[in-house]
Formats: sequence, structure tokens, C-alpha cells
Amino acid sequence: MRLNKFISETGVCSRREADTWIEAGRVSVNGQRAELGTRVGEGDAVEVDGKPIGAKRKPVYIALNKPVGITCTTERHIAGNIVDFIGHRERIFPIGRLDKESEGLILLTNQGDIVNEILRVENEHEKEYVVTVDRPFDDAFLAGMAGGVRLPELEATTKRCRVERIAPKVFRIVLTQGLNRQIRRMCDAFGYDVRRLQRVRIINLRLGELKVGKWRDLSEAELAGLLPKRFGAPDPAARG
Repeated sequence: MRLNKFISETGVCSRREADTWIEAGRVSVNGQRAELGTRVGEGDAVEVDGKPIGAKRKPVYIALNKPVGITCTTERHIAGNIVDFIGHRERIFPIGRLDKESEGLILLTNQGDIVNEILRVENEHEKEYVVTVDRPFDDAFLAGMAGGVRLPELEATTKRCRVERIAPKVFRIVLTQGLNRQIRRMCDAFGYDVRRLQRVRIINLRLGELKVGKWRDLSEAELAGLLPKRFGAPDPAARG
């Protein structure tokens, strides 16, 4: 197995980060400084900064209904960080983020490479939100949101997306990109203030009946629809 893959599968970082560590001389194998492309096998002693890297951990994939006020960061010194909020026994980190003021579905894992795969822009994975604004909107607002919104502060125009009315002040929006505070900025461009923003779906995973502040492990069926086969997603049919 390539060294960067071995390191990422212990859950400490992604393959890309592992390569950076190797290039910086922070990684050794059997007491010798490692190089990019180094391969390791059973019994090899791998260390980072002089500390042994443990055996491959069992993959963890969980879904959390994030409350407002929780920050999607692994920085433990930040009050209300998502890691301490969950208190999982494994070292996990969020896949993407939700603003502190937003709520709803967010995924967390201990598998670094999965994060990169799901967040890769060109994959255009869908994320669905239910949004409440400060006053009723008209059809022109829905059409404008769906058609692409210029965000001068980001020097970007949002991609076309699906938007539909739920109530006079509530709409559903499905995005395939994740610009910083995108929905809030889009609404602001039309003069609306977001009062509540809830993510209800990521790709094939739905928030469902998961209560605010609670989390659960993903099912095998959910993982099979979420992860590419090359990451070893379990096949529900295999259990017969």
C-alpha cells in the first residue's frame, strides 16, 4: 500500500495532506525518512513527527442535525465546535460546513479522502435547503435565484439551480456548488434577509426525522449511494 494511503486510512488526514507531510520530512518508515511513493506493508513502523501512526481505523460515517450556534470546525479551542458537541470516540471531522447561524444535515467521518471526493466541485453533488426569509417574495425572486445571481463580493455568479415556493416566506433550493454563505448572499442580492436556513439533503442522504442536536451512523444502503466504489462502500445486496 502506498504510504499516503496508509496514513489517510488511519484517519489523521487526507492523502494530499499526507504527501505534504512526507515532503516536509515529517514521516518515517522503520526509522528512515520516507519519500513520496514509498510503499508499506504489514509490520512496517510508520511515524509522523516521531510518533507512531496506529492501525487502520474502522470507518466512521455519521449524520448530524446541527443546531444553530454550533461551529463546523475541528479547532477545539473554539467554543461550540462540532467535534466537542458530538463527543465521538473517534477523531472525526465534518464534510463541508454549515454556517454557525444555519442548521440541518451535515456529515462527519474519520476518512480523509472521502471528504475530498464529496466536496470536489466538478462532481456537482446536490445539496437541498429549506429557507425562510423576512418577508413574502414573488415569482420574479424565485426566477432570479434559479437563474444565477451575481455576487460582487465573491467576484462570482452562482450556477443555475432549482428553486420552488413552499410558503409565502419559505422556499426550497437545490445547489450543486458551495460558495461562502451562498444562499444568504443570494437572498441579500434581492433585498431579503434569511431568518432560517436548514439543510435537508446531501446527495442521497436526507435529514428525515433526525431531531435537532442528534446524530446517527449512516446505513449501508446510504453509504452505497454516497461513496464511489473505489472507497469500498458496502454492498447491501451482499448480505442477502
